[in-house]
Amino acid sequence: MKKTHPCMFVVVIVTTFMFAREARADGFDRYTNSVLAQAIGQPGVEEISPLPAERLSEAPRVIADSNSALILVKTANGSNAKLLVQFARQKFGERILPVLVVERFVTYRPGSERSIVAEGRNIHLYPGYVLHLEIGQIVPADVGGDLRFISDPKKGEYLEALGRARLYLITRPLPGTEIKKTVRPAPDEPYRAEFFNGTFRLYDDGRRQGILRLQVDSEGNLSGEFFSDATGNKYPVSGKVGPNPRHFVQFTIKFPQSVQHFTGYIFTRGGSAICGSSKFQDRDAGFYAVRVDED
Repeated sequence: MKKTHPCMFVVVIVTTFMFAREARADGFDRYTNSVLAQAIGQPGVEEISPLPAERLSEAPRVIADSNSALILVKTANGSNAKLLVQFARQKFGERILPVLVVERFVTYRPGSERSIVAEGRNIHLYPGYVLHLEIGQIVPADVGGDLRFISDPKKGEYLEALGRARLYLITRPLPGTEIKKTVRPAPDEPYRAEFFNGTFRLYDDGRRQGILRLQVDSEGNLSGEFFSDATGNKYPVSGKVGPNPRHFVQFTIKFPQSVQHFTGYIFTRGGSAICGSSKFQDRDAGFYAVRVDED
């Protein structure tokens, strides 16, 4: 029986993954905590509570490929939350009830760029109930929270912020969310150390993943940063490319209490992925990083 080399197996996994999914960042993801923290006062950001259903339905759609409006909520405790929302109707037997559909929401931890307190998808908020954005749950009105959906025979349907929470409608893209194209090497381009420049999505041992941004200088010195999906925090990256073979790389990610070491190779045709091994707290494992088209 013919044996398959382990490296061949890893390459098959990486290649399959790359073709199965577009390596493209989500527009909603670009609205990081730092972007939201500077949003208030920007053109296209309007504080409005209550927010009528008609106004929400007519608002420009800021996030591509979404039919929902984008809102920002400053929670009662000062956290920034972003939500994609739209009004709809839900049928229950012979009854039809109005509902606020929360397509997606993310509440960030104050002081961080990407660290998440709560998040959710496809949540239905019915009249009389409250969305508590810091625990990510629908709660009874007497519990308190941040957003309440009201259906009033005289005033109509609207969304309102509760207590110290503040509600903002975003009607144009915010500064810092622009698409940043990475210069992707051509498939037939001869290998250069600059292949390492760009943004990659790192997958490490099925345990850790995040965004890896790399930059290499003329002497092969590698620098950059790693944004952890788990913590949302940013960690410094440093390392060296080459010299033998030229597409070889060694780099480290420095965490507060430890350092993780990576050794690998970039694809010499197209530079679309890096594959190799990692070592973290005396544990050896495998990793791969797939180039993404934008931040």
